[in-house]
Amino acid sequence: MKRVLLLLASATSLLAADVIPMGSRRELFVDDHLIGSLTGRAEQRLHQPQPREVALTHDAPWEGSGTGYHSVFRDGGKYRMYYKAWQLTVTAGKVNTGEHPLFTCYAESEDGIHWCKPELGLFEYKGSKANNIVLAPGMMGAAKPDPGHIAVFKDDNPAAKPESRYKAIVRSDSPKGLLAFHSPDGLRWSPMQEKPVITDGAFDSQNLAFWDASAGLYRAYWRYFTGGVTDEKNWKPAGDRAIRTATSKDFLHWENPHDLAYVDSPSEQLYTNQVKPYARAPHLLLGFPTRYVERGWSESLRSLPEREHREWRSKASDRYGMAVTEGLFMASRDGVNFKRWNEAFLPPGIERPGTWNYGHQYIAWHLVETRSALEGAPDELSLYATESYWTGKSSVLRRYTLRQDGFVSIHAPMSGGELITKPLTFTGRMLTLNFASSVAGGVRVEIQDAEGMALPGFSLADCEEQFGDSLQRTVVWKNGGDVSSLAGKAVRLRFALKDADLYSIKFEPGNP
Repeated sequence: MKRVLLLLASATSLLAADVIPMGSRRELFVDDHLIGSLTGRAEQRLHQPQPREVALTHDAPWEGSGTGYHSVFRDGGKYRMYYKAWQLTVTAGKVNTGEHPLFTCYAESEDGIHWCKPELGLFEYKGSKANNIVLAPGMMGAAKPDPGHIAVFKDDNPAAKPESRYKAIVRSDSPKGLLAFHSPDGLRWSPMQEKPVITDGAFDSQNLAFWDASAGLYRAYWRYFTGGVTDEKNWKPAGDRAIRTATSKDFLHWENPHDLAYVDSPSEQLYTNQVKPYARAPHLLLGFPTRYVERGWSESLRSLPEREHREWRSKASDRYGMAVTEGLFMASRDGVNFKRWNEAFLPPGIERPGTWNYGHQYIAWHLVETRSALEGAPDELSLYATESYWTGKSSVLRRYTLRQDGFVSIHAPMSGGELITKPLTFTGRMLTLNFASSVAGGVRVEIQDAEGMALPGFSLADCEEQFGDSLQRTVVWKNGGDVSSLAGKAVRLRFALKDADLYSIKFEPGNP
């Protein structure tokens, strides 16, 4: 009898472990976490941001063509931006990097669309402090911070001290590693300690760290070479350009290092990582790494924009002319294992000057919400990416936009398709959808029990078809939209789509 009871308890425990406790979280379809099955012509579809205006031109004398590695975030009623300022002058067979030191500069905006470079008066450049420099070489004693490799964030840790409300990770050239900096106002910076807090890595990228409120700890992500470095001077890797992560309770002592693992993705050369919690669903860590590909010289490569300049670069180092870069998209729930989409999230786009080269489409760290250009439309996501890298005397930062939650959708054409979720539990009174359809298309929803049987009153036949384009549409059945009677019970959701995209779902409190 005891054995039978143990077997029954084991089966019950296994069943409970298979049920996803969704609660009232917003869930996106950026991975397979909720997906039980896709039938008909339903599929996960990666979407691409739309190009907008140039947000900033980095043409100040202390900036230049090598300017990049932007950090962007909203801070109350203000948007803040930090970036590397650098000039690389390319001539036939030579890349000159010594016109001025690397700086960290600052820009700000009231709307995330129109940006300005305030004259801060903090550091002198060629006899004047009328500039936006916030970090310069020579700020420490023994350690040598590299202001060109920095990532800045506002620390939302409730335990963060006032003098450490803003934090940054800065590369150190000697000793090699990552330094921890802090600031009370985001403008005046000082080291938290003189020695690097992370030392095992390559670091020749934008290395970053942030507070993860969902996990209650800090996370760091940095550049790593899987086979070490064979040439320290020229940063030549023996293995792949990869990403490593670790966690910390105090931002100074880091533990649990792991190399990132990817689901169904080949080994690729990745430069930046741009990982951070997604504000609308902070349990999801979204990353926008840069894919680096050396295509090799061919007629197709020679047909790309600015051939002469590309050949000049290659004479200095062949990869400078052969390499092309673009932005990718990936998502994780544990910070180590990522679903990385193999297709480009931000490809170079139509050929034009300043594109399809090494350094193009490095995506800034991270997303912000901005108003839509369409009057009356809801806010959208803005992200920013580099152009004209290593050409002329300046580089530019272009803004791109995407609907909120609009990274990946469950899509079906007019012929239709269905998604059935894994068993889940929820809290709330109504189910809301972020979706878009044509005028003839739409979405219907069925709520099933854990075994896949339609629950009375919530069948597909009972559901009104939802059509339109909305960030938050309440699903309604014949008896209304109140689903609170099912809260806490294991259920499956069945979505029938035609000529429609489903971006996210959320169970909301309040009246349906």
